[in-house]
Amino acid sequence: MNDRMTTPWGELALTRFPEDPRDRLRAWDASDAYLLRHLAEERVPLSGTVVVVGDRWGALATALAAHRPVHITDSHLAQEATRANLARAGAEPGAVRLLTTQDPPPGRIDVLLVRVPKSLALLEDQLLRLAPAVHAGTVVVGTGMVKEIHTSTLQLFERILGPTRTSLAEKKARLIFCAPDPALERPANPWPYVYTLPDGIGPASGRTVVNHAGVFCADRLDIGTRFFLGHLPDGRGGRVVDLGCGNGVVGTAVALADPSAEVLFVDESFQAVASAEATYKANGVPGHAEFRVGDGLAGVPSGSVDLVLNNPPFHTHQATTDATAWRMFTGARRALRPGGELWVIGNRHLGYHVKLRKLFGNSRLVASDPKFVVLKAVKR
Repeated sequence: MNDRMTTPWGELALTRFPEDPRDRLRAWDASDAYLLRHLAEERVPLSGTVVVVGDRWGALATALAAHRPVHITDSHLAQEATRANLARAGAEPGAVRLLTTQDPPPGRIDVLLVRVPKSLALLEDQLLRLAPAVHAGTVVVGTGMVKEIHTSTLQLFERILGPTRTSLAEKKARLIFCAPDPALERPANPWPYVYTLPDGIGPASGRTVVNHAGVFCADRLDIGTRFFLGHLPDGRGGRVVDLGCGNGVVGTAVALADPSAEVLFVDESFQAVASAEATYKANGVPGHAEFRVGDGLAGVPSGSVDLVLNNPPFHTHQATTDATAWRMFTGARRALRPGGELWVIGNRHLGYHVKLRKLFGNSRLVASDPKFVVLKAVKR
């Protein structure tokens, strides 16, 4: 969906990534507009180092491109959307410096703009990483929809940066104002978080998991993955993809069961892929693995994969949708060789078997419990 956003510096045509004419979701919301309006009305100086964190589709970075901001995101899709939106707006090449949450942040920050993420852990990690670059004169403004900003959100800003207050709500959006206190004694960064897997889950039993902040179920093994680990296909070697790998525990379990397997870990989250690589290495797995941040199986040659393992998300940047799962399934079908298999775990109510039958012409139930199903589809 190509949508136009009016800003104090002009009108922008913005899209999400990947662009899909059937997608009716906007690439910006009222919290983005509220923040930009505040910067203009308060005449916030933007001549120093401006850092934009968590900009979901590049609306903020594109609007502020003339001020050459640094854009920090955990999302590959957000980064690609930002590139496309900057090009569409005619921004000067290199006007926005694109960093990931795994990159070292700038050494000095004069204006810090934070789009509050869904994950409180990711916000904690990012504020702790950015805090050393913030000084007493830094302008710190957070933004988000009212439903995204909680007491715990404000407490994080206060505990890590300094005194914090909020604005009145406008169009269900709210701003966060923080006055940095360089003398504040900050806590140590608890991320990444390391824990040991329970017994009784197959080859991964008792193994180590490393989770960077923001990765799903960062402090424990979620029940869906636990069920999947107990019903993975027997070792068969070949090229295996852990698609939407998260912390990589599924792909690591496959590699532990069959060291001859070549495992590709893929996720659109930089935090997730860093977690997967750390988990794999922490367990001293023999064999070959590749770790890739990207949009599903884009870039993987057609017919080059023997097995795809997938636990698709059904929440994408606050939106509940099956679009991501559908793209993952279609990408898997393209990448699989004839006879190759896609194994999927999902909540019963999501009806993935219908999508798999439509796409592959077949779908078999491998295992189920009252909450989850494990399904297998074979490329004919």
